[in-house]
Amino acid sequence: MKLIIEPGRAARNYWGDLWRYRELMYILAWRDLAVRYKQTAIGIAWALIRPGLTMLVFVVFRRLVGIAPGSVPEPILVLAAVLPWQFFSAALSESSGSLIGNANLISKIYFPRLIIPCAAVVTSLVDFLITLGMLALLMLWYGFAPNWQLLALPLFVLLAFGLSVGLGLFFAALNVEYRDFRYVVPFIVQFGLFISPIAFTTANVPERWRAAYALNPMVGIIDGFRWSVLAGRTPLDFHAVGLSFAVTLSFLLLGVWYFRRMERSFADVI
Repeated sequence: MKLIIEPGRAARNYWGDLWRYRELMYILAWRDLAVRYKQTAIGIAWALIRPGLTMLVFVVFRRLVGIAPGSVPEPILVLAAVLPWQFFSAALSESSGSLIGNANLISKIYFPRLIIPCAAVVTSLVDFLITLGMLALLMLWYGFAPNWQLLALPLFVLLAFGLSVGLGLFFAALNVEYRDFRYVVPFIVQFGLFISPIAFTTANVPERWRAAYALNPMVGIIDGFRWSVLAGRTPLDFHAVGLSFAVTLSFLLLGVWYFRRMERSFADVI
């Protein structure tokens, strides 16, 4: 058997290797899920408790500040925004620190490193899919049925996934080189919580500010998610959705480009 080492071969076959190593991504995602809930008294129920408590806090906040309830029960209205936000925030937090957390694996064997942040996003996606069951039960409790708009739901989930992957790759690569970013990401997540339409809808934002507000890509994603599951009873600004798509695609391309640029040095720096 002859072994030929060809310069640049790994780079040319990177995306093919990514497909061949896809099972590793599933293994890492399953490992992260198992570790997350191992030795906890209530296990995966924590995936339901966090959004449930967040929903209660924002419902109380709405009533304290006097936001009109509208035609949709407040718990459903708020939870329909909490779920995509918590998916994005958890995916970004986990993926941005994923390379540091898998330093031993990176330094020992070859595989496309892009698998690691993507596995972290997949783990958060599983949590998100579990919490959708809670939303379905809450809608059943209130007798609130979705409509044909539900067909658009996968589009907004895909947008949230793409945004999480793009930003996750970017910050994961930055975090390897500059460990200060482990403190920057939580601040971004915390700040984003308050400037995203979770306790309120975009209709509560003054009209003169809506165009600038839509530059936050989570605005179009959250509004679209609400519109899909709440039978179109909440407003959907297609301009905001278009901006969310454009910003998500830009961050995804930027994240992949910067990650690939820095990837060769990961094993040396980490």
